[in-house]
Amino acid sequence: MPDHDHATSLPELRHTAAHVLAYAVQDLFPEAKPTIGPAIENGFYYDFDRKQPFTAEDLERLEQRMNEIVKANYEMTGRRVTRDEAVERFKDNPYKVELAREIPDGEPITLYTIGEFTDLCRGGHAHTTGEIGAVKLMNVAGAYWRGDEHNPMLQRIYGTAWYEKSQLEHYLHQIEEAQKRDHRKLGVELDLFSIEDDAGAGLVFWHPKGAIVRNIIENFIREGLHDRGYQPVVTPHVVSEKLYEISGHLDNYAHGIFGALEVEEQRFRLKPMNCPGHILIYRSRLHSYRDLPIRYSEFGTVYRYERSGVMHGLTRVRGFTQDDAHLFCTPDQLQAEFEQTLDEALRLMKAFGFADFEYFLSTREPHLRGDTDPIAEAAIRQALERYELPYEIDEGGGAFYGPKLDINVRDAIGRKWQLGTVQVDFVLPKRFDLKYRGSDGADHTPVMIHRALAGSLERFFAILIEHYGGAFPAWLAPVQAVVAPISEHQLEYAREIGSRLEGMGFRIYVDESNEKLGYKIRHWKTQKVPYILVVGKQEAADGTVNVNERGVEEKRTISTAAFAEELKDKVASRA
Repeated sequence: MPDHDHATSLPELRHTAAHVLAYAVQDLFPEAKPTIGPAIENGFYYDFDRKQPFTAEDLERLEQRMNEIVKANYEMTGRRVTRDEAVERFKDNPYKVELAREIPDGEPITLYTIGEFTDLCRGGHAHTTGEIGAVKLMNVAGAYWRGDEHNPMLQRIYGTAWYEKSQLEHYLHQIEEAQKRDHRKLGVELDLFSIEDDAGAGLVFWHPKGAIVRNIIENFIREGLHDRGYQPVVTPHVVSEKLYEISGHLDNYAHGIFGALEVEEQRFRLKPMNCPGHILIYRSRLHSYRDLPIRYSEFGTVYRYERSGVMHGLTRVRGFTQDDAHLFCTPDQLQAEFEQTLDEALRLMKAFGFADFEYFLSTREPHLRGDTDPIAEAAIRQALERYELPYEIDEGGGAFYGPKLDINVRDAIGRKWQLGTVQVDFVLPKRFDLKYRGSDGADHTPVMIHRALAGSLERFFAILIEHYGGAFPAWLAPVQAVVAPISEHQLEYAREIGSRLEGMGFRIYVDESNEKLGYKIRHWKTQKVPYILVVGKQEAADGTVNVNERGVEEKRTISTAAFAEELKDKVASRA
């Protein structure tokens, strides 16, 4: 059954590597029961039921055996079987039996074999194991069977596979660089934020330095909101459960909403999103077509239930703040409103140093599609085409209430992050019976656009930390310059410099410690401060500063006024 008429894709190569891993496990640890092993982004995994944990030494042995299987260049052969044949073939493996019994009637049931290993699989493989140019096992983690915490805990072995060894080496280098840039590690080292055990998992505490950067991000976004005519609103953190029954979130998003709070025989919920609150503000008064478009914005903190196993630093938390905004417009205004929203998204991402974007038009699942979906999708398509932006279709990736545009960015080391989201919604306005009086004197239903361009401030901050490796550009840095006196005799001059620069609006710290100058410079370099201004006897006499600029070997002595002008230009240009 193998198809030799097409080139092997990277996912197919990695899927084959997952089979090779299962083959190696069968050879070395025959007591382990294989379950499932798909290809994933950048690699693959395979889950095994084995009482004894796999060790680092076990992974080394498995990797060596995998390379032997690859070198043997086994052909991947497949054949169709009946359900009874599949159940009989895997009668000693309850996981495979469960999978075989659940394959819908009419769908082919196939077994694939390499060497002496046969697996139940839908297909999509390399033609031979020898096509795997390089493979490496990365780590082991726990995983519940089928992602259900009520099911047995399995051991998941992660690996990566590539066409060539050079690609693997590049990927491993990227992993090493990513570890250096890990926002969880840098968040502690640079004193930016913390997640406190006593408060609970997934809840973020912004430390002063992190809060400074957050405020800069917020202020930048607020400028764009103001310039584009958004009105600020504030909505409650806890609201009646009825609101989410009307919106449909309780039916479609129940798994992400915290449990109900009972107050005086009424049920309340921590808000998982801001849109129903903005809808109520719109609905609180009558509107004419002359009022539209109406644009509401809120830095709204929301709460979503995430299982402990999936939370990760700032990128997956239980409480976060969105740069949320909702627009209410007529159908005729939809195109222009979507385009100005896309324009603002591009302004935001370019300002914060991202240059490589990917765009996805995410459609609703087929059973949810309605008469208005083609209109909404056309607005997104036309906006992308007007800006000459290439895009892909993500079938079924939209929200339950409408299609959306997702914008992905690549960071400094090439990793992809999903950031901005803009959604077109004809559904919630109908659910809440929103109206505006048209020019014809009749009532009409407005179109709604959901907009979160940074996504969440927590996740956006995490991405910025990793993109810059903690070395924020001067306009973003929580401390833009440190004034370091060589000795206590220059301390008063250092304070004068600091006070003068602070008076100009810069974020300055004067190092008044008794440490030697070498120690001070090393310390502030580890804190990734853009500028260290050394002042000694000569500088104090001349009214100058000796500038140590991050990333620049050459030191230079200039006047305080010249330095202030340089820093002012960098901040203004967001260099």
